[in-house]
Amino acid sequence: MRIISGTNKGKKLYAPEGMSVRPTSDKIKEAIFNILGYIDEDSNVLDLFAGSGNVGIEFLARGAKSCTFVDLSNKSLMFVRKNLELCNFKDRAKVVQSDYEKAIENFAAKDEKFDYIFADPPYDLNCGANIAKKVFEHNILKPGGMLVIETDKSEIVIDCIDTNVIKYKEKIYGRTRISIIECSEE
Repeated sequence: MRIISGTNKGKKLYAPEGMSVRPTSDKIKEAIFNILGYIDEDSNVLDLFAGSGNVGIEFLARGAKSCTFVDLSNKSLMFVRKNLELCNFKDRAKVVQSDYEKAIENFAAKDEKFDYIFADPPYDLNCGANIAKKVFEHNILKPGGMLVIETDKSEIVIDCIDTNVIKYKEKIYGRTRISIIECSEE
C-alpha cells in the first residue's frame, strides 16, 4: 500500500497485519482517482471507515486542503496517525473515533460539509446504501461534491438514492463495486 500520486508519491504506508482491515488496493484507488480527476486545493475530505487512512492520505497527497478521518477502531486510528506523521500531513488532518452514523449526525449538527466523502465499510456490514442515505439526509456533501462508496460487488447503492438530484457512476473491479455519486449543484 503506497501513495500513488502527488506529494510523497511512492511512499509506503503502514497497515495492520491480517484480514481484520481490508485496505483499498492501489489498483482500485488509482481507478477512483482517475474517475474523480483533479482534486481542488480548497477541498475538504471525509474518510469514513478510514482504516489505515490510505485513501484520505491520497486525497491530501493530491492537494486537498484537509481530511477528516473517522473510524470506530482505536487500532485503525493509530495507523492513521502514524501515516499522517510519516507523510507530514498532521496539520491538515482531523482524526475522529466514532461510528459512521454518529459522525454524520455530528457533522450535520456543526453544519460541516465536505467536497469529497469516501466510505469503505467492511463488506459484511452491507451498509453502503445506508451511508448514502445518511449523507444526503443530513446534507453534509457540498453542492457539486462527490460521494465515493466502496462495497462488495453484490451490494446495490445507487438504487436507494433520488436520481433527480445527482449524477452517478458505478464500476466493478473483481469483487469490488465503486459507486460515485455527485451531489447536484441546484
